Amino acid sequence: MTYEKFEDLPVWQEAMLLAEGVDDLLRQIPKEQLSYSKRDQIDRSSLSVSNNISEGFERGTTPDLLKFIYIARGSSAETRSMLIFILRRPYLSQFKEAAQKLKEITTSCSKQLRAWAAHLQQSDIKGQRHLNNHK
Repeated sequence: MTYEKFEDLPVWQEAMLLAEGVDDLLRQIPKEQLSYSKRDQIDRSSLSVSNNISEGFERGTTPDLLKFIYIARGSSAETRSMLIFILRRPYLSQFKEAAQKLKEITTSCSKQLRAWAAHLQQSDIKGQRHLNNHK
């Protein structure tokens, strides 16, 4: 299947759900229970997943796309690590269900990104920039 825009990519859509879910979670956690730096870290890393997917997609070459896919995977792992921190803190136990669901989304995003990267590495296509109108 060929996608015309990054918004149509299932992995981008799921990554956006992740960023929205983290935003919702952070709005629920009282500021005194999670430091500014931890909030900022998970907020930035969660949005970085979808942002890197979109940036790589728009770059137009397979090597560029692969680079950003791997950055997105790293951001997904960073977000998962932060969610694990939340899951391990007893004083944040009321947020465990939401954090666990978000952790599962990070795992799904990472798996999709890994599969996409493997597919691209086996492809002869150099990227959309190199395609002509006779796809």
